[in-house]
Amino acid sequence: MPAPARLLPRLIPPLLAHRIAHRIASEDATRPLWRHPVTIAAAALALTLGAVPLLPDGDDQQGEIAPSGETTAGPRGAVGTGEVTPEMQAEIERVLAEGRTLDRADGRTATARASVRCATFDGQRYCLGFGWTNQSREALAARLETRPTFGGTNERTGDLDAEGVLARNSARSATARTDAERAELTMAAQSVGKVWMLRHEIQGVELPADFAEKHPEVSTGVDARGGFGESYPTKAKIFTSKVARAQNQTYWCGPATMQAIGWSSQGKRKTQAYWARRLGTSSAGTAISDMVRVLNNKTDYDKKKHAGPYIVLDISDFTFKQWYRLMMRHVHDYQAPVVLHPVLLKQYYPYLDDDASGHFQVGRGYDQDPDGNRKIGYFEPWDQSKFDPSEPAIERVQWRNAYKAYRANLDHFQHNIGV
Repeated sequence: MPAPARLLPRLIPPLLAHRIAHRIASEDATRPLWRHPVTIAAAALALTLGAVPLLPDGDDQQGEIAPSGETTAGPRGAVGTGEVTPEMQAEIERVLAEGRTLDRADGRTATARASVRCATFDGQRYCLGFGWTNQSREALAARLETRPTFGGTNERTGDLDAEGVLARNSARSATARTDAERAELTMAAQSVGKVWMLRHEIQGVELPADFAEKHPEVSTGVDARGGFGESYPTKAKIFTSKVARAQNQTYWCGPATMQAIGWSSQGKRKTQAYWARRLGTSSAGTAISDMVRVLNNKTDYDKKKHAGPYIVLDISDFTFKQWYRLMMRHVHDYQAPVVLHPVLLKQYYPYLDDDASGHFQVGRGYDQDPDGNRKIGYFEPWDQSKFDPSEPAIERVQWRNAYKAYRANLDHFQHNIGV
């Protein structure tokens, strides 16, 4: 029996509505929604959609490929976006109020201590700039206060280092800082269910008795995977190598990483300049909190069928086995990338000609290699030969020793990752 005809047409296709929401969310203009130009344009488009074909959105889309990870069912333990409770909102306001101390901070130590402010959501601690962590506020402030050990001869590839974090915090107006921190804390509060679930699955942390009631956005019936990785296939990877491109500027590892992730999600390539604008990348680099923000706003990998809302997770209390299991969870179960956040040192990455700074890479595979050392697969945006032809070229597609990648992550002053 044929399905009955719909009485009224859908005014705006779901994909277009999704893009409109992203554009409104990504623009910082403070205007009522009904007065936003995108909203007005959408209303006009709804009246003429039947007669006029859709036009390109002007975002430098090139190189169409089929989006990866075309799945409909979410993985076991899939996570959606949670609700911000009144208690969480009060905690957000408390942390924002503490930000006034930044306006009075004088000197590096005072600025570092005022910059690191933490909120507790449902028993988990989130600290601005560092992410979800079990470390104390004092320990994190000490990391931020310590001056970088690399000198002026080392390469700078585009991660926002401690100097950059402090300079940005000092330069922002009180209003701009509050707006950015409110958005960061709200995104964190909405993802606390995922934090609990990852710590349960990866680290064996027991879930609270009322977890299912408080976090209906998290799938039930989840058990922690035991062992090192015996329950996973020996090897898995995601993403075609076509999306891997070298960064176009010395400080654009963030935009190049997002270009690969966005291209794989959307099926079309957008320029690194497009991603740099959305990330707020400056010559000082890109913050990992902005990488996660844009990944959540501009790709489909934050959906429940993949990884759920991406978070910044401090892995300083993760063993290598737990860190590697997190890679396998993301690649095999979530079919979603990991935002790797190492420091580029020759002792960990032998293809480097010089030691370099903090960095971003696209984690997209693992190989347990029973007869050798376990490996991870990633896209490397840094190509030193592009900026100094006398130095050896670096390949985009890499399969390297996983333990060295773990150590490089721990040697970064923030010790965190985007998952």
